[in-house]
Amino acid sequence: MIFALRVAVATSLVVPIAVAAQPASRMVDTKAVEAVLSEYKAAIEKLDATGTERLFAADSQIFETGGSEGTYATYLAHHLGPELAAFKSFKFSDYKVSVRFEGSVALATESYRYRIEPKTGAVAERLGVATSVLRRVGSSWKIVSMHNSGRTPRGA
Repeated sequence: MIFALRVAVATSLVVPIAVAAQPASRMVDTKAVEAVLSEYKAAIEKLDATGTERLFAADSQIFETGGSEGTYATYLAHHLGPELAAFKSFKFSDYKVSVRFEGSVALATESYRYRIEPKTGAVAERLGVATSVLRRVGSSWKIVSMHNSGRTPRGA
């Protein structure tokens, strides 16, 4: 009886420590996922996607405004790269991100406004959202799937 009581007391002291430690490790993962998304966003704003391939899994899938763009490598070569070359500026504002985990996968939801000033043509101001699925590859988080869309703000 005394042994069982000691085990119960020891367990009650250890279990809360283990439970409390888990959110701290998830906080590190959350910050790492946010850093990947932030680095991608910064590259878009610099109009230079050089090196962003390392933020994506080789088998990634990109979806944009109702269309499938293929892997990130395909999207970069045939869509994003040429698009960035045609822009004078691209700026995000009112950026918010939320990250949660389902097992070993991170799900990120972003909302933002963006303003595109092309080298020629009219400026575009939009509301945007993105959902990304990331998985850990080695010591890094990689984007496996990204879906983003935008719309003209109401009253604009």
